[in-house]
Amino acid sequence: MSDSIVIIPTYNEKENIEKIIRAIFALPKQFHILIIDDGSPDGTATIVKNLQKEFTGALHLVERTGKLGLGTAYIAGFKWVLENDYSYIFEMDADFSHPVPKLMELYDACANKGADVAIGSRYVGNVVNVVNWPMGRVLMSYYASKYVRFVTGLKIADTTAGFVCYKREVLQTIDFDNIRFKGYAFQIEMKFTAYKCGFTLTEVPIIFVNRTEGTSKMSGGIFSEALFGVMRLKIGSWFRTYPQKQHH
Repeated sequence: MSDSIVIIPTYNEKENIEKIIRAIFALPKQFHILIIDDGSPDGTATIVKNLQKEFTGALHLVERTGKLGLGTAYIAGFKWVLENDYSYIFEMDADFSHPVPKLMELYDACANKGADVAIGSRYVGNVVNVVNWPMGRVLMSYYASKYVRFVTGLKIADTTAGFVCYKREVLQTIDFDNIRFKGYAFQIEMKFTAYKCGFTLTEVPIIFVNRTEGTSKMSGGIFSEALFGVMRLKIGSWFRTYPQKQHH
């Protein structure tokens, strides 16, 4: 049994799914994997089912009907994980934009260095570590992150990062029914909520490589959700009490 599980939401990732699964299982530390597939018409789930025969007990699959959004995919994954005995829970994309070996560093930050949430960060020390992105998107992403920091008070440079390790206790403390956002802003909301609950967040620098296989899921609607969502998140936080981290 592993103490760590990587949640990967998928929609039409047949080009990447087997490669990413094998890459994670090849790491020197054992990670289990939970794929949350949103009814991919390209047969992503079938590939996963075939691989389950090879990686029995370490590769898990939750199939959902239709595209229900990134946030709901992760929450479904978190709920599944909390019913099982994992201490460290990771979020990761299927498309290799997140460097697989960095799972080890994120784990180390939470298991040995005192972090409750470790974030694979594209922006550390005013550098934007992304490859294959158009300049406009780099700037948009960078300034969006600055804006989020300014509004929320989060001390994290990469607030929209989707490459994260959570200690189990963080997910047990956060009330998922209060998590409002489904898209891009979901990542901001999770970090903000963890911070308001008194957890320690840290960043691990990564180089983010834009996907080479399959298609990007980014859209303008996602971006405006993040922009206005952040204001709503901050204002909402003035009127609510967050459950606090228990000091053992």
